[in-house]
Amino acid sequence: MALRFPRFSQGLAQDPTTRRIWFGIATAHDFESHDDITEERLYQNIFASHFGQLAIIFLWTSGNLFHVAWQGNFEAWVQDPLHVRPIAHAIWDPHFGQPAVEAFTRGGALGPVNIAYSGIYQWWYTIGLRTKEDLYIGALFLLFLSALSLLAGWLHLQPKWKPSVSWFKNAESRLNHHLSGLFGVSSLAWTGHLVHVAIPGSRGEYVRWNNFLDVLPHPQGLGPLFTGQWNLYAQNPDSSSHLFGTSQGAGTAILTLLGGFHPQTQSLWLTDIAHHHLAIAFVFLVAGHMYRTNFGIGHSIKDLLEAHIPPGGRLGRGHKGLYDTINNSLHFQLGLALASLGVITSLVAQHMYSLPAYAFIAQDFTTQAALYTHHQYIAGFIMTGAFAHGAIFFIRDYNPEQNEDNVLARMLDHKEAIISHLSWVSLFLGFHTLGLYVHNDVMLAFGTPEKQILIEPIFAQWIQSAHGKTSYGFDVLLSSTNSPAFNAGRSIWLPGWLNAINENRNSLFLTIGPGDFLVHHAIALGLHTTTLILVKGALDARGSKLMPDKKDFGYSFPCDGPGRGGTCDISAWDAFYLAVFWMLNTIGWVTFYWHWKHITLWQGNVSQFNESSTYLMGWLRDYLWLNSSQLINGYNPFGMNSLSVWAWMFLFGHLVWATGFMFLISWRGYWQELIETLAWAHERTPLANLIRWRDKPVALSIVQARLVGLAHFSVGYIFTYAAFLIASTSGKFG
Repeated sequence: MALRFPRFSQGLAQDPTTRRIWFGIATAHDFESHDDITEERLYQNIFASHFGQLAIIFLWTSGNLFHVAWQGNFEAWVQDPLHVRPIAHAIWDPHFGQPAVEAFTRGGALGPVNIAYSGIYQWWYTIGLRTKEDLYIGALFLLFLSALSLLAGWLHLQPKWKPSVSWFKNAESRLNHHLSGLFGVSSLAWTGHLVHVAIPGSRGEYVRWNNFLDVLPHPQGLGPLFTGQWNLYAQNPDSSSHLFGTSQGAGTAILTLLGGFHPQTQSLWLTDIAHHHLAIAFVFLVAGHMYRTNFGIGHSIKDLLEAHIPPGGRLGRGHKGLYDTINNSLHFQLGLALASLGVITSLVAQHMYSLPAYAFIAQDFTTQAALYTHHQYIAGFIMTGAFAHGAIFFIRDYNPEQNEDNVLARMLDHKEAIISHLSWVSLFLGFHTLGLYVHNDVMLAFGTPEKQILIEPIFAQWIQSAHGKTSYGFDVLLSSTNSPAFNAGRSIWLPGWLNAINENRNSLFLTIGPGDFLVHHAIALGLHTTTLILVKGALDARGSKLMPDKKDFGYSFPCDGPGRGGTCDISAWDAFYLAVFWMLNTIGWVTFYWHWKHITLWQGNVSQFNESSTYLMGWLRDYLWLNSSQLINGYNPFGMNSLSVWAWMFLFGHLVWATGFMFLISWRGYWQELIETLAWAHERTPLANLIRWRDKPVALSIVQARLVGLAHFSVGYIFTYAAFLIASTSGKFG
């Protein structure tokens, strides 16, 4: 019996029903709930799993390099990045008929291939890779790191090498090492790579291990560094006529602050990027020396937090008790980490298109669209995860005595005010935004489009103008040639920035109008409603007036029985579950907006967005329906084309999405009765009755069915939009 799955829970292993399997899978990673778990084993298991995670990441990235080196066309692409389509890998499918073979043979390949829309070609090209050999070396190096990570994970599970709990809880030492070692040293090393390999590569010099000690990155070597004449490193930058990857128009500067974009590649200047990483390295190397460890100098985080009390004492005891609360709660730490990472990922989506760092990626429209959407989806899931673990912290780890009258306690004391204000904001945004859209639809439907309510986003336009955008005519700060700010900046970095910001071919500061005003408020509605549900879930996780003892029921529970009405669907898990729908909804609006705005920009047809985005039928007709046309013709009675797989995936995504509702709408009793009937039929059917099961089949629990439904809804939703996005963009721009 002891060897039955799950071995980490004897109670579950002895369950005679299929609940054993599903609950076993559900709690496999919830180490805290496992039998015989101690705090020490918990920390050690998580530490070891981090090495497994690293191994998977290194293996995955190694695979990217290996497949492109083996089956891609990197060397051909390098010769002409704007006209050769980058190949991700070959397609070996025995089901392909001749039309499919012909449709998918592209990019100069000999057989069917997949085109890469991930931007890796542009990234590798920018950082100085040029040949297949370079890619193979990179793949082998990452494979080696992957093996090393697995070995390290195994090693730290051996009795002699298991770290102690005190080692894990030494927050100051960990912060110092992560700030200076992880961020500082790696940023410095990356600056070194950019200066020694990537920048010479962009100027036609091929620097590798065999010659990097012979090639001076700068004509004067380290002289200016030691003599304090650092400005020499910024002199003679690449000219505006520089051809990337060649010496034509190239300069000698290695660390600059030019601002704006390289005219040919439409990406940031590599020398600006190197300068940025050097500055980041300096900041983090200093930051890594701030906290007190063995040497008695520097800050103690506990002292900092204990001293942080609001003036006059009118707002409670401030941050007292926070150090031990956070340091002893893995869920709190994970919540903070996920919140930070989620916001950063969303910022990556934003900055990758508005300030492209990689050569020629701005001209690869499908890649731009795919990367923006990809990072926004990831950000959404990570941010909702932050609230999930915040709620688990309040249920499992929060100690009211330890946190008496500090910020956490006061947040719980004021939860009604917080939740009701968020609710008010959500209602205000919902009624007003939808009201404006519907009003505009009615005006168009009744033949009076001039009666639409169109609001110019004047504050946002003013901010853009202050940064130098002249088209709105505000004549303020950097958009005013007479202002002190404009004149002071001319000698530093402004010319490049001002050229870029007023150049309509990039996505730096897009021109905005009434359609943008409305959709921004629709997105704000989605963000505030998602936040409302998540914040309510976390703040009510310990208990509410309806159910004061909620924390005793754990993170996810369906109801507290029929005798206690109203206790269904109010667990913290249910709040997370509902919020994910709103999160997906919001990211839908964000990506629809981004994609439609950019499609019209790239096609030189901006007026379509400006005129059609002010009413709902415009979004449905001119964005969704119009851009589905190529997609739904991927295969038809006349044959198929290179969009056919996306057309099929578009359909398949809808089917997966629809399957989700089967789990979300019909509930447990229905399935239990059906299963009992099926089991009866199974036992009475010849041949089928030869197969027996040890576990009595039972329906999924309510919480599990919701999870399965949510998973299908999310996966189907993302599949559908991914197919739409890639096919509609690549169908127009190749």
